[in-house]
Amino acid sequence: VTSVLSLLTVLAFPVTPALAAEEGNTVAEITQLLEWFLAPENNPRAATHLRFWADDLGYTRSTGLVRTKADIMAGFAGDQPPADEIRWSAEDVLVRAYDDAAALTFRLVGRAADGSTMQYRNSAMFLKRDGEWRAVTWQATPIADPGAS
Repeated sequence: VTSVLSLLTVLAFPVTPALAAEEGNTVAEITQLLEWFLAPENNPRAATHLRFWADDLGYTRSTGLVRTKADIMAGFAGDQPPADEIRWSAEDVLVRAYDDAAALTFRLVGRAADGSTMQYRNSAMFLKRDGEWRAVTWQATPIADPGAS
């Protein structure tokens, strides 16, 4: 029965080459946007955050506190990187495309100058508005034991 249902689903909703190419473009665009956002020369800057987050953002921090884009932007006193800069990178990146929306999950790894590391599981939803992808939701969950992930 499961095989028949799967076959009917494939026949009813065929994946066309154009649809597959569009999905591939979305995956590439979101992945590139994430890499740009996390780059050391970009991430600590207010202009980067202004571009990345949607105006109606709902960001749930690892502490459970929900923040808005205005809250995030208020945290920038200037546009200079902090002295104790942390280098961020994304691993295990998965992007799923849905027309003008995309879901993102990944492991965020932060490496501090003192050699310590921190890791978070992140989930986000992006919407394409006026031709640009913006994060509208974000959830960060700390990984207590990175060896267990």
